[in-house]
Parts: sequence; C-alpha cells; structure tokens
Amino acid sequence: MDDKVIIFDTTLRDGEQAPGFSMNIDEKLRMARQLEALNVDILEAGFPIASEGDFQAVRRVSAEVRTPVIAGLARSMRKDIDRCAKALEGANKARIHVFLATSDIHLKYKLNKSREEALALMVDGVQYARTLCDNVEFSAEDAGRTDLDFLVKVTESVIEAGATTVNLPDTVGYCMPEEYGLLIKNIRSRVKNIDKAILSTHCHNDLGLAVANSLAGIQNGIRQVECTINGAGERAGNAALEEIVMALQVRKQFFGVTTGINTKELYAASRLLTEVTGMQVQANKSIVGDNAFAHEAGIHQDGMLKNAITYEIMTPGSVGVPEGKIVLGKHSGRHALVARCRAMGSPLSPDQLEHAYMLMTTIADRKKTVDDKDLEEIISAARSKASPAGAAAGPA
Repeated sequence: MDDKVIIFDTTLRDGEQAPGFSMNIDEKLRMARQLEALNVDILEAGFPIASEGDFQAVRRVSAEVRTPVIAGLARSMRKDIDRCAKALEGANKARIHVFLATSDIHLKYKLNKSREEALALMVDGVQYARTLCDNVEFSAEDAGRTDLDFLVKVTESVIEAGATTVNLPDTVGYCMPEEYGLLIKNIRSRVKNIDKAILSTHCHNDLGLAVANSLAGIQNGIRQVECTINGAGERAGNAALEEIVMALQVRKQFFGVTTGINTKELYAASRLLTEVTGMQVQANKSIVGDNAFAHEAGIHQDGMLKNAITYEIMTPGSVGVPEGKIVLGKHSGRHALVARCRAMGSPLSPDQLEHAYMLMTTIADRKKTVDDKDLEEIISAARSKASPAGAAAGPA
C-alpha cells in the first residue's frame, strides 16, 4: 500500500460554513495561496451551487492557484454538478466532489428516500460527473452511522460508476476510534473493487475525536484525509490539519506513512485564518496555540534549559513558530529567572538572585505573567535591595 497520505484541505468549504468563518472572495484567495505554500494536495475551494459568491470564489481560486488539485462540492444532482464543473473550468487540476447521505437517519428524515432511490442518485451523479471530469470523489454523508452492508454496496457501486476516491465521513462526530478503524477495515476487506479507488476520511469533532478517528482510519488503510486549518468547521469543527500532519511526522515510525506538507508553513496558515476570520484559536491548541511551545512550570523550564527534548516532542521551528517561550510566572523557578536575566544582559549575583526571585514571585501572585518591564524593575530593585513598584501594587 502507498505510504503517502493525501491531504485534502476543506478550510475554504467546510471550514467556512462555521458561524463566524465566512470569507469574501479576496480572503478566500489569500487563504488559498497560503494553502498552496503549505503544499496541500487538494484544496476544496467551495460549494459552487450555494451562491454566486461561492461560484466566483471557486472560479477565481481555480484560475490563480495552480499547484494543488482544486475541488468543488456538489450534491448528487446534475444541476449541482454542472455548476461545479463550470466553476472549475480554469483549474490546472480539477476534482468534482459529489455527495449524498447514506445513513437511514438521513434517508428517512432529510431526504425522504429509500436506499434504492438514493443509490440510483449516487450512481447517476458519479457517472455524470465523470463525463465532465476525470477526477471524481464520492462522499457517503454520515457513513459512520450507515448500515455496513449498504455502505459496502454504495462503495462498490460508486467505484464502478467511476469514482476515483470514496470518502467515508464521520459527519456528526459519533464514532469511536476503534469503531471507525474497524469500519474502514471492513470496507477494505468486503468491497470487491476497492483497489480501483482511494479511501478517504472526513471526521468531525463533536466528541473531540476527529483527529483520533482520522488517525485510526489511516492505520486501517485510509490514504486521503479531509481536514481544515485550526480544525475549523461546522459545530465543533473538523479534524485539524496541523494535528494530523504533525502526528504522522512526529510518530512516523508508528504510522509508517508520510505527507507532502511543508510543515514550516503551518503556523502561518493558522495565523492567516485567524486574521481573515477574526476567530482566534485557544491558547492551549495543539501545534499552533500561543502556549503550544510555552513553559512556565519551574521543573519544565529547568529541563528545557538543559535540553528542549525533555518537554518538547517537536521544535517550534518545525511548524513555523518563531521560537519557544520561557514564561515567568508564579510557577517558575530560579533557572528560568537566571536565563531571562542573562538574555537581557543583566546577570545577577547569588544574593541578588534570591532577592529578585522573591520579588518575582510576589509580582507573579498579582499578575498572570512577569513581563520584560517588570523584570527590568526586579533587576534594578534586586541590585539596590529595594522593592519595585509592581511588588506593592494591587492585582493587575
């Protein structure tokens, strides 16, 4: 089996569907260019039938972003597929991404169709899309809650109809990793023509398991992962691209696969998305959060100052973060204080250090962190054995 995992980025489509993440055409193009710098394999630029703005965005990204495959989403309906093909006309490499729900829950309550009626629509959609584009993906919406026998039949049928990629999404974030991995294993073993298509995953994060489920899929033969920058997406979001990519890189011997992602562009992609949407990532977010490479606890700081590998399993530079941070706070130790003072060109004697440490902890009890201005006052006070203004001040 191929050891390359294809990274399918859907930040501009599924990510943009999240409340507050809407982007105009120029913003989408800026984000698309950053995704190209990141070297994603496939860039899903939008849902052309959804609006004129989405159509024009897909059209412009197709014309101006040349390296990745540009994908557009379409329901398994000919009018959607026509609109999608039209939007993708200028793409250097294009993919039509056709989808239809397969779970009995969606068939009954959303589509009001039988399995047979739905299957006929899926096959027709894929066959028609193949007359317009050689690269066609089919997504079985809500595959995670779909009857296995029916999902096997769907997968075989759409591959026979011409789908080159079949996506088996955990659309509502319902699956457990072991359960999702078993689903992929069963599909691979039971679908007779499975060798004619790439299997893909698209997991949502409703139970916080989107990345875990995606990785379980990879362990069981998935070779395309659909994901977004910062995990953006509907409800609780999608599997985070940066987390999947770095899990595969840091634990390469465990997973035995690679990606083509330029990981040094991950931080820039994350920051650009926050810039164009105004939606910040949480400080403790893996890989790209403000605290991902920050250390305040004294024991951690001591280890980091001796050798970063003690507490960091990847370097900040490997994901494009300028540098790690030793943060002075109430949990910090003397080693961190010494290092910061030396970095500021103000080494202290042992006696001065003890006084400075006492002042630092006093200020840190009143403030969340001790910044450079505080530290300058602490150093001055330690050298004169006086108390800086911050030590006597109220909570900041």
